Amino acid sequence: VILDVQAACQDATVTQELLKEGFHRDLLVKVDLGVVGEDAAGCAVAARTRLPPGIYVDPYELALLQQHNLTKAVLIPDVIDVEAPEYLATDLLVLLYMEPDPRCSRCFRAALPVHGRYHRPAEESEEALVVLKSPEVLVCCCDNRLSAECWKPAEVEAPCSGKNVGPCQWYSVMHKPAYEESILQVPVGLRQHSSLVCVVTLLATVLCSSLILAAVCKHGHFS
Repeated sequence: VILDVQAACQDATVTQELLKEGFHRDLLVKVDLGVVGEDAAGCAVAARTRLPPGIYVDPYELALLQQHNLTKAVLIPDVIDVEAPEYLATDLLVLLYMEPDPRCSRCFRAALPVHGRYHRPAEESEEALVVLKSPEVLVCCCDNRLSAECWKPAEVEAPCSGKNVGPCQWYSVMHKPAYEESILQVPVGLRQHSSLVCVVTLLATVLCSSLILAAVCKHGHFS
């Protein structure tokens, strides 16, 4: 009987995909609660994922999307240095609220724009790999009581997106990820090109400064 219960609990699945190419991507998360979805009817569903230092969410972009009701998420910490390189950044915890999938009664999905950080120049490879682990599936029910066999209380300090505004208890569901991890390939420079980059940058700086100075001298008005 215990094995049957565990099998039913693990019927829930989560899929995580990184869309687009380059530094600016979309993180798409899809959850199928399976059999345990019957317990979570009318509850809020969210995916909690930890972003490594090589990838981040722009809080200003997120705020704009939330103003237009295009996505909803909580960032921990909520203060993020978007200019920091990968080797000076820290992990970021994201609680991504999910919307019901109209094509599946027990399915939910959500998308979030993410961005790759600049990495240190590499010796050989022109790409750095950022490993993104499969997210944790959370459910918040203000009125319903979930079965203890499949749902475990989770320590989440974030509001419930349901209709009730009071404090709610989040629960974590046992599930099997479609993939254990996703890989983000971030373009990086090569160390042997550092001298060339420095020379080109210096020449471009001198040229642009000279053009600006010439324009000021020609068109400027000096008293």
